[in-house]
Amino acid sequence: MTTDELKSLQDRLSALKTYFDVDNRLMQVEEKEQLTLNPKFWDDPKAAESILKEIKTHKYWVGIYQEAERLVEDAAVMQEFLKEGEGTEEEVQAQYESALAKIDEMEFKSTLNKPEDELNAILQINAGAGGTESCDWSQMLQRMYTMWAEKNGFKYKILNLQDGDVAGIKSVEMEVVGDFAYGLLKGENGVHRLVRISPFNAQGKRMTSFSSVFVHPMVDDTIEVDINPADLEWDTFRASGAGGQHVNKTESAVRVRHLPTGLVAECQEERSQHMNREKALQMLRSRIYEMELKKQEAEKNKVEASKMKNEWGSQIRSYVLDDRRVKDHRTNHQTSQTDKVLNGEIDDFLKAFLMYDKDVL
Repeated sequence: MTTDELKSLQDRLSALKTYFDVDNRLMQVEEKEQLTLNPKFWDDPKAAESILKEIKTHKYWVGIYQEAERLVEDAAVMQEFLKEGEGTEEEVQAQYESALAKIDEMEFKSTLNKPEDELNAILQINAGAGGTESCDWSQMLQRMYTMWAEKNGFKYKILNLQDGDVAGIKSVEMEVVGDFAYGLLKGENGVHRLVRISPFNAQGKRMTSFSSVFVHPMVDDTIEVDINPADLEWDTFRASGAGGQHVNKTESAVRVRHLPTGLVAECQEERSQHMNREKALQMLRSRIYEMELKKQEAEKNKVEASKMKNEWGSQIRSYVLDDRRVKDHRTNHQTSQTDKVLNGEIDDFLKAFLMYDKDVL
């Protein structure tokens, strides 16, 4: 580690302290923790939950900054020891690389700076034209995202699933639960294209399949989305798919339509129709919230927003298996490790998009 490299780390750390407003966050934590000591704090559970969430968010950003600060300070101390004949260059270099990795991580996480980024995500996959091929590709994508969730410590559950006629799935909606799930996954919106030698074609032809992916933030109780019950139209139906005899005997699955916007949400996750109604309503609130976010973004800066929104729903990534190439067409990030990508190792693609999106918008 050179003196210039250490100076660069210190400068980047100082900039991040300002960007994350660390001093103000520390004061906010102290003030709001005082509020929690009030005996009447839980008289308003919704307000209490909101305050606790604010404390958690402030502590998260302060925590990652303090960890980076400690690593940079340790690197500086070890460099001083080296000048006095203590320690080794290898130890100093290892400490520098640890500090550099943490600074890089913080700069990446600085892209997750919108309130909705912290929320859970609803991830929806729909098979495109192409019948069995596209249904199989949709199931491959579902597996990719569930494996990504497992590798990153996120929980997930299937909210709604429609099997393909022969193989795969026609559509699936799943909730991904964890800190910044929506922020990390929001760049996956769009059409994903698969090119491969088809396992369903006797002649072994090269086939192209398409599936669309949509990601919505799953709103929680800290976010207000007012819905007039008179604007809702409810349907019940029998759940399909796995679940034993119960799903075939009761109309526990529900569908809700928001008449003013035409938005629809379905849920067949639970055995209870009441629980499915609650989850479907939460999904609907999430979609209305996302729609409002898009309107606000477009109004704030129509020209800049159009750079990305014009591509909404268009082809964003190609997975060409026989050429061993996965390429994101927005960022030009690509890899030849197709198996790893399909096994859920998509972090590099997610990060490349978020850094690109930060620069574009």
